[in-house]
Amino acid sequence: MTGTAMIGLDWGTSSLRAYRLDAAGHVLDRRETAGGILKVQDRAFESAFTDAVGDWLAASPGVPVLASGMIGSRQGWIEAPYAPCPAGAGDITGHLVRHRTGAGIEVTFVPGLSIQGRDGMPDVMRGEETQILGVLTQRPEAALMVLPGTHSKWVRVEAGRVAWFATFMTGELFAVLRQHSILGRLMTGDAADPEAFARGVRFGLSDDAASGGLLRRLFSARTLGLFGHVPGSGIADYLSGLLLGAELREAFGCVGADTVRGGVLIVGGAALAERYRRALDIAGVAAGTFDGEAAADGQVTIARAAGLLG
Repeated sequence: MTGTAMIGLDWGTSSLRAYRLDAAGHVLDRRETAGGILKVQDRAFESAFTDAVGDWLAASPGVPVLASGMIGSRQGWIEAPYAPCPAGAGDITGHLVRHRTGAGIEVTFVPGLSIQGRDGMPDVMRGEETQILGVLTQRPEAALMVLPGTHSKWVRVEAGRVAWFATFMTGELFAVLRQHSILGRLMTGDAADPEAFARGVRFGLSDDAASGGLLRRLFSARTLGLFGHVPGSGIADYLSGLLLGAELREAFGCVGADTVRGGVLIVGGAALAERYRRALDIAGVAAGTFDGEAAADGQVTIARAAGLLG
């Protein structure tokens, strides 16, 4: 295929995105499948790799292949140990792991990042570091980002490097509570309820000590429904808002008021990004969104720093 200078794989838990890129780092072709690492049976990653981009490789033999995301985790194809923070592209290249397939194709795996908090607790990310570097190619001024998802990441950037980050299990907790707890019993339908969502966000954000912490506030998702203050169709949105408000309150406490005043850049899919934008608006915090090909741009940045791409 004319112009192919590199193939990038953004291979996560639930999906695989593949990019065919030219020497300037532009995406020539893009593929996406539901073939995340959890869908690969018996660790047949090499076969899944060939199925995904074998035709690209056959048409452009010898081009570098860079893989980021959970494919480089302990549950993935080849483990790429975490690089410690603070870290930028140059630091990440020192922890790349190269692997040659049975067909002789070299695949380079991007490490995740790790950090040890002031409380002594470790935290990790894998895949988001590549997205962050991609965002910085277009938004180098970004100092505070949130990457929403099942496990949301709040990230502080200094001089083009990830200086700090923290993980919030908001999305996973919402799914567990909705599907497997008493809070889901009164929920009906999937219609959006902006008023219920906003009410939840405000309660989650509140620093009123009399309301207790999140463990006490969670039960309000049941009692507001029992007494008809929130309709059954709005309880899911209320719970979502409550959890998101609590996430914002905790994240703001972690990064400090001065950093928050500079605004937050939301990096993620449109639906989740809009939900975070609304919550941040309720909190009185300026927010912008980034919806470009962050992973592909980040892979190009890493490949150039590693000398894989001119």
